[in-house]
Amino acid sequence: MNGFEPSVFRVLGSVEAETGGRTVTLGGAKQRTVLAAMLLAGGRPLSDDRLKALLWGCEPPATATAQLYTYISQLRKCLGTGVHLERHAHAYRLDTRGAFLDWTAFESLVDRGRADLTAGRYTAAADRLGQALALRRGPVLSDVTVYLRERQRPLLDEALLSAREDRIEAELALGLHDTAVPQLMRLVMENPLRERLLGQLMTALHRCGRQAEALAVYERGRRMLRDELGVDPGQALRDIRQAVLTGTLARSVARGEAEISGAALALPDGGPRRSAVARVRDRGAWSGVVPAMLPADVADFSGRRRELAGIMAELRRAGPSPVVVTGAAGTGTSALAVHAAHRARQSFPDGQLHADLSGESGRPSSPGEVLGWFLRAMGVAEHELPASAEERGQLYRSLLADRRMLVLLDNAVDDRQVRPLLPGTGGCRTLITGRDSFTTLPGVRPVPLGPMSAGEGRRMLSAIVGPERTRNEPDAAARIVDLCDRLPLALRIVAARLAAHPRQRLAAAAARLEPEEHRLDELREGDLDVRAALSSGHRRVTGPVRTALGVLASGCPDVFDSQEAANVLGCLEEDAEDALEMLAAARLLEVSGPVPHRYRLTPLVRLFAREQSRGGAASPGTPDGGRRPVVC
Repeated sequence: MNGFEPSVFRVLGSVEAETGGRTVTLGGAKQRTVLAAMLLAGGRPLSDDRLKALLWGCEPPATATAQLYTYISQLRKCLGTGVHLERHAHAYRLDTRGAFLDWTAFESLVDRGRADLTAGRYTAAADRLGQALALRRGPVLSDVTVYLRERQRPLLDEALLSAREDRIEAELALGLHDTAVPQLMRLVMENPLRERLLGQLMTALHRCGRQAEALAVYERGRRMLRDELGVDPGQALRDIRQAVLTGTLARSVARGEAEISGAALALPDGGPRRSAVARVRDRGAWSGVVPAMLPADVADFSGRRRELAGIMAELRRAGPSPVVVTGAAGTGTSALAVHAAHRARQSFPDGQLHADLSGESGRPSSPGEVLGWFLRAMGVAEHELPASAEERGQLYRSLLADRRMLVLLDNAVDDRQVRPLLPGTGGCRTLITGRDSFTTLPGVRPVPLGPMSAGEGRRMLSAIVGPERTRNEPDAAARIVDLCDRLPLALRIVAARLAAHPRQRLAAAAARLEPEEHRLDELREGDLDVRAALSSGHRRVTGPVRTALGVLASGCPDVFDSQEAANVLGCLEEDAEDALEMLAAARLLEVSGPVPHRYRLTPLVRLFAREQSRGGAASPGTPDGGRRPVVC
């Protein structure tokens, strides 16, 4: 092994890049547009005029050539030597040989899945098509210019929808009609003129014994086609309607007589195969099984009354909207969520599911892995577990459909990890904790956590060490709260040490925290460690941004704006803003005020950043107008 890691590019969602195992910090929409356009060109050169049109439309500015050169230069710098961005006459070409591009992988998987479908290998087809669809991470090309998006997104969206239709065809051929109905209903609502989807929904409903609903789907589709396009349904859709009426659906289209679906409308040889949902329900997996997976509640929990009341109010509301408790490392998001979940247990009589999504050894847990835990907890036998994450998700949502359960997803990384774990109906509620705000999740209800108030910090200290000790040394108690940045994790560490030594004075504990060079060492007890908690956010940002944090910690005042940061970092203000936004997203900076924002480094984060900087981070350069010594 030579340690080489191929470059990775993604366009089926936001535009992203990785080279040499590191995430590339791309610039704004125009730089991402240049990269995405060349990726989608498939190795073909793109002329300067073509790129300008994708960046500025029909009226590029007078400085368009110079700006385009700047974007290309920035991409070359950020992508490094492992990616070849070449100049050909008046065009640019990106050589992606040896790299992974999600769009290319999607096309390859879809081609193989369709070959399996044609050959009657329905399980393989469903798996491959499911893998292809899993590459999509949200609205495609979501962060490029409108000019590129208008030209390319319809093509990509059509390919994605067609692949979904093919996968549903394979699922229907496997007898998975009961799990296909909900997704088909959503797809038909979004694409009411798509006759293939109408036929598939009619087929699935008919297989579920819902003949009247199948015919109603046809009638709504017929009216829509006539009102919108002035046409009648095609012959294939009319054939499906007739087959529903006569009860001959499986036989009449079993050999591909209907062009809309082909294999999807035929049952496999040997009669219908029971889906995983049907088999589990038939076996009565729910009988006597009430999951109770919540961790132990925090016995001495104190403070956060307003936030706790907000969470409880949200959990009592009907509807599937997830509640997200978000905050910086050490603010106690997990403790608050667990405490709220225990208080809400009586409202969810069918059980509570819990998973720590941070995983072991820093590797986040995959949705498929977590779904396996949840399904086993709900009584699904090991041999009944579907192989693919998507099928596990279908079984999970089907089993929760008529239940009232609470799902606690702790330390979630991002929305891609969380989305497959959300229940599909409003009877269940989801409580999420993490650094991210998860704003792309539908109907999300955020509950942000900051540092405790001084009063809350003193009450927490008193609850753990005893009220008499804090009453006897009020000044020392207040000093401990301040030196801990009013951070619940730090306070709990100091309080636990004081509780273990009942004769130690609070003033002595405060004195041990005073020296800055030893403070983080003092804030560690057992498996509680402020430095380790801050490291989790530190790892989320790129190397240059980590370096920038160390420079800011040494050169910036407690509160500063982007221009002050740019002066300290020796870079352009827009580059400083990019770094500040990434640090704020990782919860290493506090943001306040309207635009332009003000940023604040808390004392503990400042100490941590200086410590990391002394461990080998590069020193900043001197401002020189356009040079970027710290931020890529």
